Amino acid sequence: MHIETLKIFCDVVETASFSKAGALNSMTQSAVSQQILSLEKKLGRTLLERGRRQCCVTPEGAVLLSAAKEILEIYDSLGERFNELADVVAGELHLSAVYSIGLHDLPPYLKAFEKKYPTVEVHVAYKRSAQVYAQVLSGEAVMGFVAYPALRKGIHIEPFTDDEMVVICPPNHPLAGSATIAPSALKKERFIAFDPDLPTRQFVDRHFRESGVLVGHSMEFDNIETVKRAVEIEQGVSVVPLASVEAEVKAGSLRAIPLDPPLRRPIGILLKRNRPRTPALREFLALLQNRAKAE
Repeated sequence: MHIETLKIFCDVVETASFSKAGALNSMTQSAVSQQILSLEKKLGRTLLERGRRQCCVTPEGAVLLSAAKEILEIYDSLGERFNELADVVAGELHLSAVYSIGLHDLPPYLKAFEKKYPTVEVHVAYKRSAQVYAQVLSGEAVMGFVAYPALRKGIHIEPFTDDEMVVICPPNHPLAGSATIAPSALKKERFIAFDPDLPTRQFVDRHFRESGVLVGHSMEFDNIETVKRAVEIEQGVSVVPLASVEAEVKAGSLRAIPLDPPLRRPIGILLKRNRPRTPALREFLALLQNRAKAE
């Protein structure tokens, strides 16, 4: 049984298609089918139920899928393990972060790390909060970044930093000249919010409720960039992390006003429990923590 065959099997299950799995592995659909048939013959089990348009995994196939993923993860980490033995800071780092953190908080740290360790290739996936947790648990990412980190089974949380939350509005808005803004000042404003399932939205809603304020949500979006664009074209106001709007404030397209009382958003680093830490991962984590403390 070859590693390549296990990968092909996983791709067939995940895409529910022989042709799509073939495309992922530069193989014809027929060649993929032959690989799966050979695997079933070797194991003496039917692994896939073939339909006219798609296929689905059998109970026996589900068992193999789980084992195959573990085997592939171990195989893919061999290079990192060899580097660890030699204590070499090299290889790849796959990170996962929510949009606002990945696009606005992380870049200075990434630049500093890449300058210090040019032999490490860093990849960042921009995901919703629930997907970041899932990628860390599955091993797709060695480190995740979320706001308002919550305890999850199999996840270790390291504190990172926090963001000041500010009200944003267009420069010509009546609130634009304010030095600070109390939640009560937003009661009659059209409010542009994050989607209800996002932790930042839930935290802001709770802050308003505790202040006895009910805002009217005129729009809801799943990422920071769309929220900012909606405010820029004068569709309403919003509350966002200050780090995410520094460029727009500098360019004059948005005004950012602190809340009174102040509101801050904690950011946490997610790590999979009991996962070995490569030299590259250890050094990146140390850089994050040391620079965050110095700021």
